[in-house]
Amino acid sequence: MDQFFQQILNWLTVGSVYALIALGYTMVYGIMKLINFAHGEVFMIGAYTTFVGMVYLKLPFLASLLLAMVFAGLLGFVIERVAYKPLRKSSRISALITAIGMSLLLQNIVIKIFGADVLTLPEVSVFPSLTFGNVVINGNQLLIFVVTIILLVILQYIVYHTQIGRAMRAASIDYEAASLMGINVDFVVSFTFVLGSILAAGAGSLVAAYYNSLSPAMGVSRGLKAFIAAVFGGIGILPGAVIGGFLIGGIETLVSLIGLSLWREAAVYFVLIIILLVKPSGILGKKGGTKV
Repeated sequence: MDQFFQQILNWLTVGSVYALIALGYTMVYGIMKLINFAHGEVFMIGAYTTFVGMVYLKLPFLASLLLAMVFAGLLGFVIERVAYKPLRKSSRISALITAIGMSLLLQNIVIKIFGADVLTLPEVSVFPSLTFGNVVINGNQLLIFVVTIILLVILQYIVYHTQIGRAMRAASIDYEAASLMGINVDFVVSFTFVLGSILAAGAGSLVAAYYNSLSPAMGVSRGLKAFIAAVFGGIGILPGAVIGGFLIGGIETLVSLIGLSLWREAAVYFVLIIILLVKPSGILGKKGGTKV
């Protein structure tokens, strides 16, 4: 039973990270119908900014986390304005190729600056570990839960209780109509990129703190699986991204629990194929449903 509860904690830890990254994918797709494949690299740059904050600027972890989210927000704004805005009226394949190119560009910039080797983040100890019988909640697991809950509550408030949130939801339903109704869709799109990048950078910092390591390739696999999480839940739908993130975390934990950890990614893709065959729009997706 102790092993069961320990695996539940692992599931929630991994699922929280995927959910934060998947929200960025789903918000951008909900408004622009664009799959931003550079999003995984924003996650990675969030980890490297935290590294710079802790190692070079000698900041504590939480200050480095905020630094990473601010820098990633600015980066998301620049990426949207430089790479995607000029392609608004181009074909989707052009935007898709640009997203892949931006992903490779960001990864190679990081390799040029920091090298391709795995770096070690200083140990993070914001919260002490908690013990309940034989079940241990690692301090960094607790950190992931707390930060994830705070970010999800803030996102929920922004999307459903602010003017910019109402504009985001209107643009996701009908981009052209929102523009004709006087909504500044350029600002809405830029704000969406900034918001998604902040969440991704937060996830990158938490992952670096949890594993005490970071590398230029860390955004590729996690970014791809977070995208799958968004598809699982119904891409373009916020609760769907969160559900998809925890579903993928659950699949990976379950496969590892039965001793098949090398098959974790294969299991994720297998379940994705099954879901797409049975319900192509995802778990919460439905034709004509409200998005973002």
